[in-house]
Amino acid sequence: MLEEVTPFLERIFLQNADLESDRSAHARAAQLAAARAPHLVEAYRAIGGSPLDAHARAQAEALGEALDARSMDARIEAVFQFTPPFIRDGVARAREGRADVLVGLPVYPMCGHSTTVAALDSVRAALDELGWDVPFIGVAGWHRHPGYLALRAEHIRAFVRERALNLSDPDTILYFSAHGTPVKYILEGNRYDRYVEEHCREIAEALGVGDRFAVGFQNHANRRIAWTWPDNEERIGTLPERRLVVDAVSFIHEQSETLDELDRELREAVEAMGKEMYRVPVPHDDPRFAGVLADLVGQALGQSPAEDPALAPCRCRPVPGTWCTNGARDLDPSPYVKSDSGAEPRSDPGSATDSPSAPGLGPHPGLRPEPGPGPHT
Repeated sequence: MLEEVTPFLERIFLQNADLESDRSAHARAAQLAAARAPHLVEAYRAIGGSPLDAHARAQAEALGEALDARSMDARIEAVFQFTPPFIRDGVARAREGRADVLVGLPVYPMCGHSTTVAALDSVRAALDELGWDVPFIGVAGWHRHPGYLALRAEHIRAFVRERALNLSDPDTILYFSAHGTPVKYILEGNRYDRYVEEHCREIAEALGVGDRFAVGFQNHANRRIAWTWPDNEERIGTLPERRLVVDAVSFIHEQSETLDELDRELREAVEAMGKEMYRVPVPHDDPRFAGVLADLVGQALGQSPAEDPALAPCRCRPVPGTWCTNGARDLDPSPYVKSDSGAEPRSDPGSATDSPSAPGLGPHPGLRPEPGPGPHT
């Protein structure tokens, strides 16, 4: 397994090489991968291997069925950023299938730099490498889709009910664990941290708990750089409640970062504090999820009624033809960047106002880029 995990990690670290501009990119990626790989191998062994691939393929199949039910002529490719089948493989197959439009839909609810933006950039790079001139539409952050918000909230509600927990109990708190991101990306204009804040708040409001929730980040200490704050253990240590209902809000697949980092590492830390932890499973197989993705594809192609919020030009990836549910509005400053991180986040970057309109592109065989296991930047 080490011979598979090490190059996988090298690809992740190489993609984020700009986090350490004073280092040799390839040598540093190899060094970081060699240091991280043994621990990740043990994690995979402990959880019986990652189920992410199976989850992604099942979601792709369900999306295909949902689009077919809407009489949309589409072929779905489940591809990955860092493991086979790669994004380039899917783009090549779409070209062989004579697709007349390519839709990139990364399955990351909240748009991050090393996740959503990097995945869509990889599709663009593959198109350029193959010399394929085809209309390309990217769908970026979509956590504000009302169906997805309802899905997440109802999933938590069912979990709490099944375990006879009570989110109104003063000794119980709803705790969101979000995947961390380097502060550098936030300072450059990515709005992931603010999407985390609003998404967690909207889920909490849907559950009727108001402000009685907390947020922490799963950060990685591979590089000596600033990450979104606070870390999970630091935040949980400040909470007076002794019972946590933990939702892995950034994920729509189970993987090592949920099954090992949360279920084993974080649980051990929480219990060492004398607290209880109940982790909500990721709703990867919720039958409503395919409908959410189908709505997004249909909207991007102008073949489905616009939801509220409608898609707008993406600000995190201000490239013509990139759409998201977030770009039509400004957001408050980040609550998750320490004031001593060296700078303040940039104000919202301008939207891609010169983006061509999505409607009118017609039925197509499409592509759905899938993430590989979460980034270890």
